[in-house]
Amino acid sequence: MNDASQATPVAAVPAADVPTLLVKIFGKDKPGITAGLFDTLAAYGVDVVDIEQLVTRGRIVLCALVTAPAPGTGTEGDLRATVHSWAESLRMQAEIISGIGDNRPRGEGRSHVTVLGRPLTAESTAAITAEITGAGGNIDRIFRLAKYPVTAVEFAVSGAETVVLRSALAVAAAARGVDVAVVPSGLQRRAQRLVVMDVDSTVIQDEVIELFAAHAGCEEQVAEVTAAAMRGELDFEQSLHARVALLAGLDVSVVDKVRAEVRLTPGARTLIRTLKRLGYQVGVVSGGFTQVTDDLKERLGLDFAAANTLEVADGRLTGRVVGPIVDRAGKARLLRSFAAQAGVPLSQTVAIGDGANDLDMLNAAGLGVAFNAKPVVRQAADTAVNVPFLDAVLYLLGITREEIEAADELDGTETT
Repeated sequence: MNDASQATPVAAVPAADVPTLLVKIFGKDKPGITAGLFDTLAAYGVDVVDIEQLVTRGRIVLCALVTAPAPGTGTEGDLRATVHSWAESLRMQAEIISGIGDNRPRGEGRSHVTVLGRPLTAESTAAITAEITGAGGNIDRIFRLAKYPVTAVEFAVSGAETVVLRSALAVAAAARGVDVAVVPSGLQRRAQRLVVMDVDSTVIQDEVIELFAAHAGCEEQVAEVTAAAMRGELDFEQSLHARVALLAGLDVSVVDKVRAEVRLTPGARTLIRTLKRLGYQVGVVSGGFTQVTDDLKERLGLDFAAANTLEVADGRLTGRVVGPIVDRAGKARLLRSFAAQAGVPLSQTVAIGDGANDLDMLNAAGLGVAFNAKPVVRQAADTAVNVPFLDAVLYLLGITREEIEAADELDGTETT
């Protein structure tokens, strides 16, 4: 038998033909405005259907969608007069619009569109929003995620499929010099994730093989082999063996010197620290060497790290690598392996890289991010970040700059 006293009350949703009022208050922000408005409305027994509030440069816009006054509390005219009088007492303006029912339902196909600009111009914003409209999308909400070192703005869009939006916005973004990421809306955006990054020119500013080559006095030869690989004359494995061979005879003490020379990309620590606080697992994969990535794993608190391993014998580098080669296919394979170990589906993985060697990994991940990448990589990835701050990737995940800094203040960490 059902116990009516234990039933969970269901919030009343106004029928499509029920009169409602949109109450809008705007003016200089000050404490107590929201409480004051609803205290005023409470005298008329209205139910709150929807609320939106925005404060920009000290100016507030507060919108409340409410039902018509309850019987015996007064007329709609009384409510209007009371709200206007209250607003005027605070030197604010009020607008009240009569209507029917709730907001119209959002269209099918919902996405988050994140736009990064340095600066974000009115021209580029016009172009992006026009493309959203042209793809059949409607902008439901706009929210600023960050104001420095880049301006990051997020649009909640409905009415257009994510894939369609992504394709439409890619061209406009490239033409206007802004970065645009389009990801599906839904609970999966907030689920636990795995983020896997390339190392050279992504997590760090350097190319590790070049740091070793500088100590061996063979920078030019290594550069020549790299150029041959870029021209397609050598595949990655061939070029790796050819370059590593030039390091033969180096004293193993050079490893410590190279580790000390490695420069983290601006924002790398902030990105990793913030992701870890949120419960994400983070890893790196590299065509470089474990002698460096193992050190990065320890320093940065990474969950996973994989790279090639330089062979050492009698205290010197032999000019060979040992174990399986981490190449383009190997990076994608390791992404899948890390995801399996982390218990995270591939759809919830994020891969970040800059070179053609990262393409398989970027394509395998749920979200592939090209970071200051070659044109071919930018075109193939889901989105591109072309500012020199690795933590800008956080904005693509819906994390605001204020949230990052607030978390840093709690433990006294400096944002870097």
